[in-house]
Amino acid sequence: MATSSKHTQARPFLKWAGGKRQLLDQMQAYFPKELLNGEISRYAEPFLGSGALFFKIMQSYPIQECLLADINHELILVYKTIQQDVNSLIGSLGVIESQFSQLNQEQRREYYYQIREKYNQQRTSIQIMEFEPNWIQRAAYMIFLNRTGFNGLFRVNSSGEFNVPYGRYEHPRILDRENLHLVAALLQRVSLDYGDFEAIADFVNEQTLVYFDPPYRPLSPTAHFTSYSTGRFGDQQQLRLARFYRSLDGQGGRLMLSNSDPHNVDPSDNFFERAYRGFYIKRLKARRNINRDAEKRGQISELLILNYDPGT
Repeated sequence: MATSSKHTQARPFLKWAGGKRQLLDQMQAYFPKELLNGEISRYAEPFLGSGALFFKIMQSYPIQECLLADINHELILVYKTIQQDVNSLIGSLGVIESQFSQLNQEQRREYYYQIREKYNQQRTSIQIMEFEPNWIQRAAYMIFLNRTGFNGLFRVNSSGEFNVPYGRYEHPRILDRENLHLVAALLQRVSLDYGDFEAIADFVNEQTLVYFDPPYRPLSPTAHFTSYSTGRFGDQQQLRLARFYRSLDGQGGRLMLSNSDPHNVDPSDNFFERAYRGFYIKRLKARRNINRDAEKRGQISELLILNYDPGT
């Protein structure tokens, strides 16, 4: 097991809706024994997001090969930029942070929307398959928008334009130089892929742990957050993922999958029990805002679906 101290470990550099940092301790209790005893040497995560579980596993267990993927090409662009030219990215973020810090709150709001407009205007000129120098400014813009936008959301409209409003934070940390260097070092051991979750199929064997963290199935009509990318992830996509999960089970990999728990609002809704019949379903406690009414926000359960006996 790795011996890195907390002070030298890379952390997620993005805020992300549905991030798993608060659930890591609960999830660790359900890690497969093969990960704990060193038999698992590969890790795959096809819905990357902020990568909280990736950072935990890669720095705590002897993983030799890692594949990270996401359908959100802007997200993969940022990870690849950190992987390939973190120093230039840090330079661009430093300029933005210096400019932003000198402004009053109203000027900061105007600055945010100026950057958001530039970010959206850049979109059609970015080549997303191979790293190129103009990725650096775009990655800096995305990190800035993430750190200063409302709730750290990444949301796009039907045209693919980023549309998250300004967040009005007093002291947002735009540049974390030390952490970005740590992230870059960790990413040297990682393959990054832009694509659908099925892109990891050929990577999975008996020595692989796969973690799926898809867009959650909404718990109520007002809980829809389906604009993470220009595509949609409705029930048909959830069921396609369940079929893929079942196919990977046949390849011998160890599988973990998170999703919302419909029983929070409708005890008779057994969508996931049907989709993942024959697998182990555990419920974790999470603090999420699932209702616009503040009095109805608080602790809820989330599902963790496993293809191995968790032994607890």
